[in-house]
Amino acid sequence: MKIDLVVFDLDGTLISSHETIYRATIHALDELKIKYDMPEERFYTMIGLHFEDIFQNFGFAVPSFNEFIDVYKRIYFDYIGYSKVYDGVEEILDKLVNKNIKVALLTTKGQDQAEKILEYFSLADKFDYIMGRRNGMAHKPSPEPLQKISSDLAIGLEETLMVGDSEMDIQCGKNAGSKTCAVTYGYRTKSELEKSAPDFLVSAILGLEKIVN
Repeated sequence: MKIDLVVFDLDGTLISSHETIYRATIHALDELKIKYDMPEERFYTMIGLHFEDIFQNFGFAVPSFNEFIDVYKRIYFDYIGYSKVYDGVEEILDKLVNKNIKVALLTTKGQDQAEKILEYFSLADKFDYIMGRRNGMAHKPSPEPLQKISSDLAIGLEETLMVGDSEMDIQCGKNAGSKTCAVTYGYRTKSELEKSAPDFLVSAILGLEKIVN
């Protein structure tokens, strides 16, 4: 097996961001005067799903999703101090770069927001490609964004490894025809991830070194 490209999810994979996401979500809903009953711990188990799906699971709807996203993005960095980079992330990114393996990000966060978050944590220059949510582009678990990354970097999907902490990441990789690796320290349990049948399962991000070797 030869891996020339590793594509990472963001939240729950590179960044521990659950508290930031929850606080920003609550702030946006309150500002828009939307009624909700959304217990924090249960919310954390849904990170990785799209907001529409999360809200539906909690039994309420947002009249204007675009308006919600605008507020959410505007105030997100007010709570960025609650986020941190997982242990080993910078080290594994450097190891991949030193092995001449391309590194990309694939997240459902907006393109501009994804770039700002990587810049905030001084990770942006370690990535060859950043794919956030873009108009006209399907999102995970669709294979489309992963196919776009692979095509633009001229690396075959069979030589690509999709790494993430949710079923959305694993399904995206499988749908595209790439190898897949689930991390168990994010927002899904090991047993939940095993149901998606990833090619690899690691409990720490540095476990990727053995896989790419």
